[in-house]
Amino acid sequence: MRRRNAELAMMILAGVIAVGANLLVDFAHSSALPAWLPVYALLVVGTIALTTSVMRRFAPYADPLLLPVAIALSGIGFAMIRRLDPTLAGPQLAWFVIGLVAFCATLIVVRDHRRLEAFRYTLMVVGLGLLLLPLAPGVGHTINSARLWVRIGGLNFQPAELAKVVLATFLAAFLAQKKELLTIGTTKVGPWVIPAPRHFGPLILAWGLSLAVMVFERDLGSSVLFFSLFLATLYVATERAAYGVAGLGLFTGGTLFAYHSFSHVQTRVDIWLHVWDRIDGRGYQLAQSLFALGTGGLTGAGIGQGQPKLIPFASTDFIFSAIGEELGFFGAVAVLTAFGILVARGLHIALRARDTFSTLLAAGLTTVLGLQTFLIIGGVTRLIPLTGITLPFVSYGGSSILANFILLALLLRISDGEGRSA
Repeated sequence: MRRRNAELAMMILAGVIAVGANLLVDFAHSSALPAWLPVYALLVVGTIALTTSVMRRFAPYADPLLLPVAIALSGIGFAMIRRLDPTLAGPQLAWFVIGLVAFCATLIVVRDHRRLEAFRYTLMVVGLGLLLLPLAPGVGHTINSARLWVRIGGLNFQPAELAKVVLATFLAAFLAQKKELLTIGTTKVGPWVIPAPRHFGPLILAWGLSLAVMVFERDLGSSVLFFSLFLATLYVATERAAYGVAGLGLFTGGTLFAYHSFSHVQTRVDIWLHVWDRIDGRGYQLAQSLFALGTGGLTGAGIGQGQPKLIPFASTDFIFSAIGEELGFFGAVAVLTAFGILVARGLHIALRARDTFSTLLAAGLTTVLGLQTFLIIGGVTRLIPLTGITLPFVSYGGSSILANFILLALLLRISDGEGRSA
């Protein structure tokens, strides 16, 4: 129980961070205690009680760091969303609760993650279905020129968020089964012996699927994310540099093809390269992001004291810029450190796993989490072109919150399984 006691202590700290950040939003404009405080405090206490109870009962040997870090990030994100657009606070809080219920349900239902390996092709069909669902007539919906959304009744969601978890599980199961076949070198190319050309077929299929997402859904972020997920999982499974080299070649070719073929890709690259020349037009959003990060300084303007509302869609794509402005360099580094902890612990779980499927699943899920973080933060800081995906646990978005808490539960299930067998 030492792990769970340590987790409880850190969950209490995460709760203090969440409540404190939200209090600062109100204290920026009033010195009176807000009326919502008792309700939110009870919700935080309930969150701690529910999740720690489920962890003690169903995953007592799991990693003690992952859940508290995710809760702390969610609390900071909720505070920034309330500060940026109070009308979004209610839906975000509701999705947070739904995400926690899904987290607990995943741990309760999936008692042994290795059983998922038997459903590999079912997972493939479900994952591809979710990924391509926005293309279905009648339910697919276009927002900001990207066809990522599905509307059923009054509910809008991005099925690609859930698809990343399902496809990561399928890839782990598929590559665990085909590992030996894909690893054997039979063809000599110069001084190197590489796998037979036919074994590069899955890589080419994944590349084609990622291009289809970019072409038909106009979603650069998901396209890069899914191809990178497959390439990373394939390399972990085979340890063959040939697949990495081929994957990088395909990625480069696909990038050049996309740039020369699609105007929305050209636009994002043009903004990235010439943001200051486009500041009065298409580059305004990224320019305001850079201004926000620059004016934050070391310690920030303080929550509620900056001007992050000048950034369009700050609560979704650019929430990290708002954090940088109001919490400063130190606050931004703290958030980056939290994500670093999630990735480091996820890779640690993968390294400790004793079977191939568990290793590949943990590595794949961690790749999704880390790469998604890199793509969005790299975009808003102008390190890479904008990709338009959300910052896990922090950005506004119900689909993202739900999918990432399920992802976290699977990582903890793998960790618990390895802890039991240690």
